[in-house]
Formats: sequence, C-alpha cells, structure tokens
Amino acid sequence: MISMRQHAISIAAIFLALAIGVVLGSGMLSSGLLSGLRDDKADLQNEIENLNEQNNHLEEQLNSADGFDSAVGGRVVRDSLAGRTVVLVTAPDADPSDLDGVTRLIAASGGAVTGRVSLTDSFADASGGDRLRTVVNNVIPAGITLKTGAVDQGSLAGDLLGSVLLLNGSTSEPQSTPDELNLALDTLRSAGFVTYDGVVKPAQLAVVLTGDNASDDGASGNRGAVIARFAGALDGRGAGTVLAGRPGSADGNGPIAVVRADAALSAGLTTIDNVDREAGKITTSLALQEQLNGGAGRYGTGPGAAAITVGAPAS
Repeated sequence: MISMRQHAISIAAIFLALAIGVVLGSGMLSSGLLSGLRDDKADLQNEIENLNEQNNHLEEQLNSADGFDSAVGGRVVRDSLAGRTVVLVTAPDADPSDLDGVTRLIAASGGAVTGRVSLTDSFADASGGDRLRTVVNNVIPAGITLKTGAVDQGSLAGDLLGSVLLLNGSTSEPQSTPDELNLALDTLRSAGFVTYDGVVKPAQLAVVLTGDNASDDGASGNRGAVIARFAGALDGRGAGTVLAGRPGSADGNGPIAVVRADAALSAGLTTIDNVDREAGKITTSLALQEQLNGGAGRYGTGPGAAAITVGAPAS
C-alpha cells in the first residue's frame, strides 16, 4: 500500500515534470516567435528598400520631366501674352522660387510684370478681419463702388485691390488714378496687411501665388478661404486672374480646394495646383491667355483638377 510519503513524492514529481515542460515549451515558443519576428523584420526591410528604390526612380523621372519642360517652356508659351501686362500677388506662404519661375515664363510669353504685391500673415488671419475691412472702406477710390456681396475680408480686399491693380476688363483703361492706387497700397502697408517694393502699376491680368497650405492648422481662422475669396474678387475686376499653388493648396481647406468646391468661384477663376513643377509654371502663362479669351480651368494633378494643362484632354 502506498504511504502518504510516497504519494507526496509522486505529486511533487508530477508538478516538477510540468514545470520543466512549461520551461522547455516556453523556450521553444520564444525561439520560434523570435525567429518569426526576425523574418517579418527582414521582409519589411526589403519592402522599404523596394519602395525607396521606386520613389527614387519616380523622383528621377519627375526631375527629367522638369528638365525637359524647362528646355522647351519658352517655345511653348512664346507670344501667348505678347503685349499683355500682369500683376503678381503672393500669399504669405508662397515660395520665392515659384514666383521667380512664373515671372520668367511670363517674360518668355511676351508679357510684362507691372508689380509685385505680397499679402502678409495679418491679411490672411481671420482674427484681423474687422480691422482689414475698416482700412479697405477708408481708401475706396472715388467713382468705385465695391460689390455688395463682398462682405468677408478676402472678397472685400480683393474687390478693392482689383479696382486699383487691374485695368478694366472691357476697355483696358485704369479704374483709378495713380494717387488712389498709391494711397490704397500705402495704407494697407502701413496697417501691416501688404508689402511691396518699387512702383506698382495697373495690369490687365493677375496671378495670385500661394504655397502648400502647410501652416493652415485652423488656429488663426480659415486662411485658405480668405486667399480663395480674395483671388475670386480680384478676378471680377480685370480681364482674368489665375490662382496658382503647390499640391497642398488643393487639399483640405487650402485656397485651391476652396475655389474648386465653390461653383461660382471656379466658373471664372483658373486654378493650378502644381506650380512647384515647371509644367505648372508653363500652364500659368497659358492659363492667363485662356482667361483673356474668356475661359477658365482647373489644372494640375491634385483633387478637383480637370486636366494637366490648358488644351490637354480632361482627366
């Protein structure tokens, strides 16, 4: 008969065997798990390397395309703006290299830039809207009646600056005197809403250049909407306006996205969302010519674009 001592030893042996089995089993499991994780890591690393290689290849293709477009751009746009004048307006986030490129292509098109005006952060900040509206209402040129629908800060400022910066779209005659133009710009500059250098003269056409919308996080109001409505109001005062920006401007609440989502704005205002590329700069000159002929379009590669450039098949 089994004694209590033997029974206890047997039970202890069973638990010892179970403990040894658990330890050995967990060791094998751990080894298998580590091996699997190493394999997954190697697979992911290979996938990352392949994607980086594809990305580098695509970047090389884009750079090659830019090089080609740069070489032929002057011939593509030649005489498209012969004898025409253009004023350039930049949003606070516009890239200087984009401005230089657009200026270069306008010159290659036979057009002349009559001045550059830069909008400041204060201009695009919704918190300063009341102050901007007060300044605008104090410098309206004699004989100019601002549109009744221009009540938000972007529309109101665009309507005012359109009346002094742009020639009449039908007659090509100035809509204000040189003194009224200088007063409007000087007052807005003194209030911190714009900056400009040198002499600015009225033009037939306008380009509003914006950036990538990276800084519009909603903290300072809808900057994209302010720029979009400003460009739309400017368009209503002259022979045509183009709003050109980088890809981010066509996303979310970016200026180009706002225009493309508004049927009334997009009916008259041309938008271009790839001005960081040479193709976008070329399109800007061609789009200005299209504006002169009464047309408008949505060009580029971003959301809402209808075609890559003027005259290209709809995407």
